[in-house]
Amino acid sequence: MSAKPSQFNKELFFQALGDTTRLRLLNLVGEQELCVCHFVEILDQPQPKISRHLAYLRRAGIVEARREGKWMHYRIAPPPDAGAAKLLRKTLKWLADDRLMQSDRARLSKAVCPPSSLVTLQAAPARKAR
Repeated sequence: MSAKPSQFNKELFFQALGDTTRLRLLNLVGEQELCVCHFVEILDQPQPKISRHLAYLRRAGIVEARREGKWMHYRIAPPPDAGAAKLLRKTLKWLADDRLMQSDRARLSKAVCPPSSLVTLQAAPARKAR
């Protein structure tokens, strides 16, 4: 008996995009891969809340996670549905013009632990190129 491919859940996809915190997370990831510690620092939210929102985005098929030791790294995962993938790309471009989102990206570039220096701090693994 072969496994039946799962249907793309449009409702879950749109619900995932319907929350400001999740939009801010997607905005920060952009074209790179980020560790949860970056989200916590930039959004100034507790780690469990950030992880809960990232799990929601994973269930919706919008992000993928990679574990390396105790570190979890997240990146955008284009949805398997072509329409949803197009909508996600347009949403990310739209967010780039939002002041809050621009502020978040500026804080990421000036973070105490910016993505480029994370490798040298606490033996964190390097980001993988996409």
